[in-house]
Amino acid sequence: MSKKNIAVVMGGYSDEYKVSLKSGQLIFDSLDREIYNVYKVVILKDEWYFLDENDNKKPINKADFSADLGNGESLKFDACFNIIHGTPGENGILQAYWDAVGQKYTGCDFYQSALTFNKKDTLAVLSKYGIPSAKSICLRKGEDISDDKIVEELGLPLFVKPNQSGSSLGISKVKEKSELKTALEIAYKEDDEILIESALNGTEVSVGVLDYKGEVIVLGITEIIPDKEFFDYEAKYEGASQEITPARIDEETTKKVEEISIKAYKSLGMSGFSRSEFIIVDGIPYLLEMNTNPGFSPASILPQQAKIYGISIKDLCGSEVEKALKK
Repeated sequence: MSKKNIAVVMGGYSDEYKVSLKSGQLIFDSLDREIYNVYKVVILKDEWYFLDENDNKKPINKADFSADLGNGESLKFDACFNIIHGTPGENGILQAYWDAVGQKYTGCDFYQSALTFNKKDTLAVLSKYGIPSAKSICLRKGEDISDDKIVEELGLPLFVKPNQSGSSLGISKVKEKSELKTALEIAYKEDDEILIESALNGTEVSVGVLDYKGEVIVLGITEIIPDKEFFDYEAKYEGASQEITPARIDEETTKKVEEISIKAYKSLGMSGFSRSEFIIVDGIPYLLEMNTNPGFSPASILPQQAKIYGISIKDLCGSEVEKALKK
């Protein structure tokens, strides 16, 4: 049987591209060479390119997502392993394009990607399924609301975050009303729509959920203890946090977190990797957001959870590729 050609697609248009390149490298290294021919494809704002075995760049033909090898030769991929964090790989843009050109890919479809990248809409949809979240106010650039009204509705401290952004970029914790103006400016640099949320005082956990061998499983529950005020970019990617797997929560709460995580995943019609963030207050898990292309570098939470669960990275990634090939 001939080997399938698999492109590990990494990069992206946001500041998260550096993390994506590390995630892509781990997947590239982990996929089974006995079964697949594995290639790297990098998508950046100004260029899309294929990397050959000597790391020479070859252009990607956007008409059919093939690699132009020169001399009239091109390489088509049987499936793409999408590991772009942020736009265009996590917000549905790339998936919609791949659907249009008939390219198979890992992870969820464009609708689920677009929905989950929009924090406000995700929380609104999941509230219909009884999944709680923090009290919030949504604002579009140019809309006016007084600082007094925000504080009156949500109290202090509160969080200001871009509605569509990853890796905690543009998020601020506001303790005093005087800090609101700066926090809004920081968030609006990332997105034209922002979410202002009341702060939940509890245990923060990150929950890996995926469909593996025909079953939706919770890969692990990781407790997050940031060295700083909250789990920001530095805490996520530069080691400024403690990540304890499994989380130090009792059996009943563990069961509740697992059930609600699977319910959220299934309710949204998800597939592939996901990582949901919750804060547990008085035994109730409140959903913050769901990531459909979570970090997958060696330091990331999902690979750590897989290790403890007993699934090798090779098997985890291979399972995703096999699902994509059957699409």
